[in-house]
Amino acid sequence: MDSRKVILLVGALIVAAITAFMARSLIVGSPAPQAAAAVVAPQPTGPEVLVATKALPVGTILDATSLRYQPWPKELVENVYFIKKPGFDAKSLAGTVVRNAITAGQPITNGSLVKPGDRGFLAAALGPGMRAVTVPVQTQTSVAGFVFPGDRIDLILTQTVPGGGDGPPLKAAETIMRNLRVLATDQRTDNSTGEDGKTIVRTFSNVTIEATPKIAEQIAVAQTLGSLSLSLRSIADNSSELEQAIASGDVTMPDDPKAEKAMLTRIASTPSTGASTMATGADVSRFQRRTVPGKPSDNGPGGAAANGGGSFPGAAVNTGPVVHIARGNAVTEVAVGGKK
Repeated sequence: MDSRKVILLVGALIVAAITAFMARSLIVGSPAPQAAAAVVAPQPTGPEVLVATKALPVGTILDATSLRYQPWPKELVENVYFIKKPGFDAKSLAGTVVRNAITAGQPITNGSLVKPGDRGFLAAALGPGMRAVTVPVQTQTSVAGFVFPGDRIDLILTQTVPGGGDGPPLKAAETIMRNLRVLATDQRTDNSTGEDGKTIVRTFSNVTIEATPKIAEQIAVAQTLGSLSLSLRSIADNSSELEQAIASGDVTMPDDPKAEKAMLTRIASTPSTGASTMATGADVSRFQRRTVPGKPSDNGPGGAAANGGGSFPGAAVNTGPVVHIARGNAVTEVAVGGKK
């Protein structure tokens, strides 16, 4: 073996020895892994306090889903908190109104609520810029009493539209208001329960609802046009209508999650008057009209036939000579002879 190969072999052995020594030093010098103990927050051992299960804005009418008991640190319990104890039932707070905004998980205090019968209760139940309007209803137009404070309803106007002829008038019903919040039925602002814990259904003759000033004016006028009926809304209606508005591009959702949540809350609590639907007598019976009846003789320019009303069967029409008298844009037919 020549000297060159010997030198290369010796060099390789030296490099291998150095590498092994460094690897051993790293293994020996590294600390042994230790299991990190999970830090568990101690559970409060104090009394159970009544807290909000969700954010409760000003004017919210409390129900059974708004409150729950939660253990609270004893040193942080205040005298104004509602503490779980014999003789107190959290259901007794149902129907009260939030006077000051309460965040989710925050304890409920006596000063943050307004009870039915207290001074300013109805004013506290109203949202900012809203008005309270009372509408007279009957049993058959009030969902048989199954409408309670806190529910949301639509208002349906049923009216009789007379025409110029001798035929029957037009019967029509139209949904004029949507997403109105019920504040009270008659003079009750809470949902009374029986001994079995179930809500007692009672008929009522008046319902007080929350509306914007403009909608309040429209409701006042609607009461003079015909009879008003209540249509109870489903809880899921607001979500489906919002999805349709987003899909059509009428509503643009913000990118900020907080702004999006605030926008959804605002839309869900805002009454509206647009996108009304209607039905006429002809939609339910072939013997009823679809349009307003016109005058029997209005077959000329500007008459009922031109306005879509038409004359009803059996109506008399002019068969003799007539004279057209024009007064500005109005044209009147005057018969001068012949049969009618």
